[in-house]
Amino acid sequence: MKRVLLLGGTGFVGRHICEHLARLHWPMTVPTRRAANASAVQHLPRLTVLEADVHDEATLRRLLVGHDAVINLVAILHGNEAAFQRNHVELPEKLARACLAMGVKRLVHIGALGAEPAAADTAPSRYLRSKSRGEAALRSAAAQGLQLTVLRPSVIFGADDRFLNLFAALQRIFPVMPLAAAGTRFQPAWVEDVAQAVVHCLQDTRTVGLTYELCGPGVYTLKELVQLAGRAAGIRRGRGRPVIPLPMAIGRLQALLMELTPGQPLMSRDNLDSMKVDNVATGRVPGFAALGITPTGPAAVAPAYLGDGDPLLQLRSRFRRR
Repeated sequence: MKRVLLLGGTGFVGRHICEHLARLHWPMTVPTRRAANASAVQHLPRLTVLEADVHDEATLRRLLVGHDAVINLVAILHGNEAAFQRNHVELPEKLARACLAMGVKRLVHIGALGAEPAAADTAPSRYLRSKSRGEAALRSAAAQGLQLTVLRPSVIFGADDRFLNLFAALQRIFPVMPLAAAGTRFQPAWVEDVAQAVVHCLQDTRTVGLTYELCGPGVYTLKELVQLAGRAAGIRRGRGRPVIPLPMAIGRLQALLMELTPGQPLMSRDNLDSMKVDNVATGRVPGFAALGITPTGPAAVAPAYLGDGDPLLQLRSRFRRR
């Protein structure tokens, strides 16, 4: 039995990992800026919620005391250069130093499909450049004894995602779906499969030093995923809304306008930059199969959770500041 520290444990993926670890009766600590953010997991057995600033290195060292392993899930999709640097590069650097100093060697890091430490400077977006540099920092620490496993998921879907739910909510409001980067390909991974992969890596020391690409069984264009969300949600009796691909220049203007809205934007120009490259498995590193997991695709899961709801409330929840 391990005691696990989860950074980002109150988020979408983190909540599912907490539930998996609770079934194993493993003790967990979930630090958060505000205890109220942990309402979805604080009821779980053997889980401790602590208010803490994980970006403070001294605090990280205190949090690590008494723990055997760390899961780093902290990531952002939107922000300026400083925000990406703080969350994706500086935090992994601080975490690596703290782990080595406190003798907590085991770390499972959730990276990003498309992140390549050796090519960080040429990645198309701030998101991918920063994720690549953060992974590079952890690999440097691995050379000093950090027992690192990196998981690189494609876009993650599930009952409380901000992906297929968003596409469904928009189609309940608008008669058509104007869409930039409509042809970009994705290989979506189910959040339950991702959580199972994380737990497997904690249990299996043979995963130390390895990188895994967590990709689902099917490849979809963004347009196809929007259409799938519409059908699964029963929009227009299961037909969904017409999708109108946008030229990239118009798409960037649309994203700029979204960035100017309060709270988290639905789309940013950096998101579009990330979609200049397909988000599918490279085949150069192992995937779910190597972890003994048969992944599930969105067509098998999405209809169960994309039911009717108040679309305005759903959209407001996505605009709300964290």
